[in-house]
Amino acid sequence: MEDRSGPAGVRLNRFIGEAGVASRRAADRMIEEGRVTLNGRPAVLGDRVLPGDEVRVDGEPVSKEEEDIVIAYYKPAGVTCTSSPDDPDNVIDRIGHHKRIYSIGRLDKDSEGLLLLTNNGRLADGIMRSRAGHEKEYIVRVDREVTPAFVAGMAAGVPILGDRVTRRCVVEKTGDREFRIVLTQGLNRQIRRMCGHFGYGVTRLIRVRVMNITLEGLRPGGCRDIAAAERAELQRLLGEGPGHGGPGR
Repeated sequence: MEDRSGPAGVRLNRFIGEAGVASRRAADRMIEEGRVTLNGRPAVLGDRVLPGDEVRVDGEPVSKEEEDIVIAYYKPAGVTCTSSPDDPDNVIDRIGHHKRIYSIGRLDKDSEGLLLLTNNGRLADGIMRSRAGHEKEYIVRVDREVTPAFVAGMAAGVPILGDRVTRRCVVEKTGDREFRIVLTQGLNRQIRRMCGHFGYGVTRLIRVRVMNITLEGLRPGGCRDIAAAERAELQRLLGEGPGHGGPGR
């Protein structure tokens, strides 16, 4: 059998990402789950794709996507961040884009606000890389008065998910029962768990910004291609652009 673990070709997870199927991390999971074939055989982690190779995901052929897409979408509450056609509320069917795209990260079904979608696996991985500390900003409404002690406690780091303590973050009171929070990590249902630690329940959660991209100009259910200036700034924040290899180089 031909050795495909060497430097020739493109790593399979990168190839799948550049085909607009999934991020590299998700592509690795697909490979491990046996959903990917390379030239008719089950693919393995570390495989590389050479010119003329056939890659299939769930039996469907995939190829590198030439059109680079990044979309900002105002996800309403009730929409799920999945591409599964078995879920009638999946975000991909809601948007109905003409190209294959997927969400960069997730928002809980009962949360709303800014969701970025792309067919660029490298960009998705760069944004989701937790150690990079990219900012995500939220407006949160709760069922009790926001007190100075609550704000200070949220900002200082909160124990959730067993022994995990959230990173210090920016928290600002914006109303009697509302606050703004800027996170640099994305743990499962993080804000809701943080609030719950202090006995608060979340009644509405809206993500208003991911790095330099905001909800400006969008209504619930609406989407737009990000502007050239936004994309240039996003690339700068990710370390891309002329002279850079980009995330994951």
